[in-house]
Amino acid sequence: MTSDYNAKVKQLVDDIKNICNHNGLGGDANEYKIVTQSFLYKFISDKFLYEIQKIHPDLKEYKDLEALSDSEYNRILQFEIGTKTAHLKPKHLLPFLFSQQDKDDFAKTFDETLNDISILNNDIFSVHTDGNSEIRLFEESLIQSSISDRSKHNTVAKSIVNKLTNSIFHFNEIFNEGFDFFSTIFEYMIKDYNKDWWGKYAEYYTPHSVAKVMAEILVEDDNIIDAKVYDPAAGSGTLLMNIASKIGASKCSIYSQDISQKSSNLLRLNLILNNLSHSISNIIQGNSITHNKHITTKMDFIVSNPPFKMDFSDWKDEVASLPNANERFFAWVPNITPKSPEKMAIYLLFIQQIMYSLSSKGKAAIVVPTGFITAQSGIEKKIREQMIEKKMLKGVVSMPSNIFATTGTNVSVIFLDKQHNDANIVLMDASKLGTTAKDGKNQKTVLSPEEEQQIIDIFHNKKAIENLSVIVTRDKIIAKNHSFSAGQYFDIKIEYTDITPEEFIQKMQNYENTLTDYFKESRVLEEKIFSNLKSLKYE
Repeated sequence: MTSDYNAKVKQLVDDIKNICNHNGLGGDANEYKIVTQSFLYKFISDKFLYEIQKIHPDLKEYKDLEALSDSEYNRILQFEIGTKTAHLKPKHLLPFLFSQQDKDDFAKTFDETLNDISILNNDIFSVHTDGNSEIRLFEESLIQSSISDRSKHNTVAKSIVNKLTNSIFHFNEIFNEGFDFFSTIFEYMIKDYNKDWWGKYAEYYTPHSVAKVMAEILVEDDNIIDAKVYDPAAGSGTLLMNIASKIGASKCSIYSQDISQKSSNLLRLNLILNNLSHSISNIIQGNSITHNKHITTKMDFIVSNPPFKMDFSDWKDEVASLPNANERFFAWVPNITPKSPEKMAIYLLFIQQIMYSLSSKGKAAIVVPTGFITAQSGIEKKIREQMIEKKMLKGVVSMPSNIFATTGTNVSVIFLDKQHNDANIVLMDASKLGTTAKDGKNQKTVLSPEEEQQIIDIFHNKKAIENLSVIVTRDKIIAKNHSFSAGQYFDIKIEYTDITPEEFIQKMQNYENTLTDYFKESRVLEEKIFSNLKSLKYE
């Protein structure tokens, strides 16, 4: 049944995309807005009625709600609905909007409905910026600002409302589905839009296999309450949704920051789909290094796949003057690479900030380029030394190459735990796991569910497996120049084979004959080279 609904929801997404295509918006930036916000509108309209009917089964449609007094209606909103979903008035509901579509200037009515919803829910459902502005739930004048041809405004608005109303499902049939269902839907809806300006998948998009491993290793306790979960480079929220699902949506609050407005809007949608609307006010759009809006909040869990390299030369000097800069960036700030400023190692700032942001019982999982775990000097080594000195390092998993289809950079995941009292640390080289699969024009490595679980079990059980994992002490890591690479701790095995004296003499004779042949070939080549050089000289 779930797969049937999955197909129906995807069909609705495709139908809205087709409306955009037929009206000249295919591949346009405005298509992303119309698709995601139309989908969101249907979701919250259905969710509002769903939550109302759970409490008051007799309130089945907007006409029933219209009959309530203002005081009764407000009481339901404030004390019974709360932050379970966006607050709507009867005239905001999709069935009511559908009944208005034959009126003149329907596109304006459609846009004003979304605008009213944004204003009514401004306090809880707005994303904040690092400049203390607000990005409201819906784009202002969505249809009218997205389509330049005014003659098409009403047609597009009617087509969308008809598809939303006459779709072959209602969300109230699937609200009880969990994270796995909605994460698949979310991924399908944004797959064409989760890209940067050059048409590539954004680097912050983290494969679900990596996100699952990070969440399962970090969250070992089922009795967590009121956990603060943070990502300073959140993107569309794959890592946050995985760990929130593991903890339980009602047991945690999400905190995030990302410099991209689009990714912050996508994260808000992700939170709404996954019953985390209570955390939307904690989403910040802005630079989480120079304008960290959560700097005074210590986090219980941090997950992050920060950008590895980026030109931040314009604000590099600003970092040094930030409050508590010496404490936040104890290993200091990466230098500008003069010939290639776009290769500045910005991830080193994120790692240091994550370490600073952990609570006294905090845990973190950070995706880093694998080169970080073995660098012999510089900021990288200083950070690793601090992780060992502060007894924070719990383990490292080096992932297979191409597990991120969009980058050839090999990645590892660093696991930190401020309460890691065990002297033993798990180092794992999972680079040989996984199978190769096609992802568009790219090749990627995919971990099977069994391999994901194998990594998780080895980590939890601190199990050493030949050529896969090793358990080491902090002292041993210090002796190895603070290397976090499992391969440098694997035992080197030399296999001996017994042979007779006659077999030994025969092998040595074979080697001698081979070397004699090589020397003969070498002399012939030398004569040819000298001959060619003489010819060139006389020419």
